[in-house]
Amino acid sequence: MAGLKSALLALLLGLGQAWADAPLAAPAMLLAEQYAAHIDVSQYWVSEKFDGVRAQWDGRILRFRGGGVVPAPAWFTANFPPAQLDGELWIGRDAFDALSGTVRKAEPVDAEWRQVRYLVFELPGAAGDFSMRVQQMRTLVAQAGVPWLLAVEQTRMADHATLMQRLDTVVKAGGEGLMLHRADAPYLTGRSDVLLKLKPWQDAEAVVVGYVAGKGKYTGMTGALEMQMADGQRFRLGSGLSDAQRRQPPPIGTRVTYRYQHLTKNGVPRFPRYLRVREYF
Repeated sequence: MAGLKSALLALLLGLGQAWADAPLAAPAMLLAEQYAAHIDVSQYWVSEKFDGVRAQWDGRILRFRGGGVVPAPAWFTANFPPAQLDGELWIGRDAFDALSGTVRKAEPVDAEWRQVRYLVFELPGAAGDFSMRVQQMRTLVAQAGVPWLLAVEQTRMADHATLMQRLDTVVKAGGEGLMLHRADAPYLTGRSDVLLKLKPWQDAEAVVVGYVAGKGKYTGMTGALEMQMADGQRFRLGSGLSDAQRRQPPPIGTRVTYRYQHLTKNGVPRFPRYLRVREYF
């Protein structure tokens, strides 16, 4: 009988762990609109836009935006507060590839995770406006005392000119851009103008549908990727590809993230530049 009880207990514990590890439905999140110059900047909190991997802490488990469990070492989240947090896993500016390689490994490597920070920028479901939640985030993080758990710095700007000076400083230092969160906004999910993003370029995604042969120094390699946008428009994407990527380009059907200045009158991106293969977490 004792053996049967032990077996049942082991089975229940295993089922419990399997439930925790199983991907859930993607959590509802707040998604940003684009900043426009006519907006009253003084009504917003401003922070740097970090190029990391978004993740939500539900008070017990850290999950990717797609619902899957982040395979972080147990020590990483051991002393996180028992409150819901929304934030970004981050290593540093211009280090997304290193971060992606770290957080995707089913067996986490401690030495790699020692470089990772969890930057908190929202408290899902918390009461009050964003100004109140900024203070709550700072308090929660300070009380936790975890060196790699940080509240994203939020500041106020007086006007558009001051905002653009801040953008210039961040971009020159290797940053991606800025985020603006309306100070009086309650917690919301879905795409909303209570959250705005400001970058010196636009990002978009398209699917690889073919290849253009290289010429000159790229003879024998891929000169450009033939890309298709969601509306069916096609364009060529060559700028930003490394020699290794030209020798072994992303397979047809791969979704790629690229940057561009603006759309031409024909609706295709002007000066597109390859950024990375779109990762699904």
